[in-house]
Amino acid sequence: MPLPQPESSMNETPISSCDVLVVGGGPAGSTITALLAAQGRDVVLLEKAHHPRFHIGESLLPANVELFERLGVRDQVDRIGMPKWGIEFVSPEHAHCSYIEFADAWDKSMPSAWQVRRSELDELLFRNAATRGAKTLEGCTVRDVSFDAEGATVQAEMDDGAKRSWRARFVVDASGRDTLLANKLRSKAKSKEHNSTALFGHFTNVERLEGKREGNISICWFPHGWFWFIPLADGTTSVGAVCWPYYLKSREKPLREFFMDTIAMAPELKRRLASATLVDEAVHATGNFSYSSTHATGDRYLMLGDAFTFIDPMFSSGVYLAMHSAFDGAELVATALDQPADLPAVRKSFEAMMRKGPSEYSWFIYRVTNPTIREMFMHPANPLRVKEALLSLLAGDIFGKTPFWGRLRMFKAIYYGISLANFRRTWAGWKRHRTAIRDVGALKGETILKTDAS
Repeated sequence: MPLPQPESSMNETPISSCDVLVVGGGPAGSTITALLAAQGRDVVLLEKAHHPRFHIGESLLPANVELFERLGVRDQVDRIGMPKWGIEFVSPEHAHCSYIEFADAWDKSMPSAWQVRRSELDELLFRNAATRGAKTLEGCTVRDVSFDAEGATVQAEMDDGAKRSWRARFVVDASGRDTLLANKLRSKAKSKEHNSTALFGHFTNVERLEGKREGNISICWFPHGWFWFIPLADGTTSVGAVCWPYYLKSREKPLREFFMDTIAMAPELKRRLASATLVDEAVHATGNFSYSSTHATGDRYLMLGDAFTFIDPMFSSGVYLAMHSAFDGAELVATALDQPADLPAVRKSFEAMMRKGPSEYSWFIYRVTNPTIREMFMHPANPLRVKEALLSLLAGDIFGKTPFWGRLRMFKAIYYGISLANFRRTWAGWKRHRTAIRDVGALKGETILKTDAS
């Protein structure tokens, strides 16, 4: 597709130059910057905020561990993290809680991950990029990117209003949900299969699981979606509700009271928070709408992580997919700069990789409120090693050579078989889901029954 041309001249702004300019200092941007700087390239990393800055998404996957090792920061992450050995599932429809451990996955070599404060993790990765030799700037917001046959012109503005400009041979968009290039290229589209919003806050004095399970993430269903419950090393616990848009639209109370009322819909979660204190009385609300761009690469640019696609965070895949895309992205940039004749084949492979992870997780995300999947998670069995295959997916082992894919397909076949055997329940759940994911605007004048969101 033709690249957009410069929209304005930069006659009054001094222009710097670099090999690669990276927009966004989160896990994806900081990772690819560190890798490219280690190759000896002139890399500039721009972050609009100042680290440490707040970000939600504290839960990591076991597959992250190897990436931290390759970056040389595993020990630093270990010092700030809460060990995470597995997942707890809590359903108001069941009298018991279900527990699974990553050590029971097909590949037993990835038994744990961490829960981390993203402000700490993101700063750690950002500073690591600087130690590798990259030029890093904070408080620098990119206003425009324009391309020509030789490269790109990037226009930015500092916090004090000063204008900055760079000429780069290649641009990496790691701007997260700002989706800088996807917006500019008009290549971004909302998912038609998932549509949600999120309420969240941090609590102290929360009742946690005991012993080794203390750091586990808990997934708690409630009638309008699901909760995350993420214990952090400093004693605080991140609690958030991912719910259908119509539910948030129904709010007639202050956000804090509405959030507490929502928590009350998950009895076990309410019990654990009975003596808890909301940190700074702060409750946040955000659109959590899934989206994807039509493409992730161009001749002189690529999009990483949430800058390309965002999916529901239920399985904590965001940081891992972002960092993994950065490792593969570093190879693509090297090809573009050093061996441009090989770029088309590398781009094709990268595009497929960028879709693989979100696609695999989304199959489960789109069905996670379905009663069949909930039953399978609440009673995890391992016929023909299907539980091991599922745990491999949940651990993030999706780009390696672990041969679990046939058994994962078998898990899905079991799901379809149970769904057909309970056709009336499945059909009713599907109809409720189709109503729930509709845009709030389309719901005007309709009444949504506050029933089980299965």
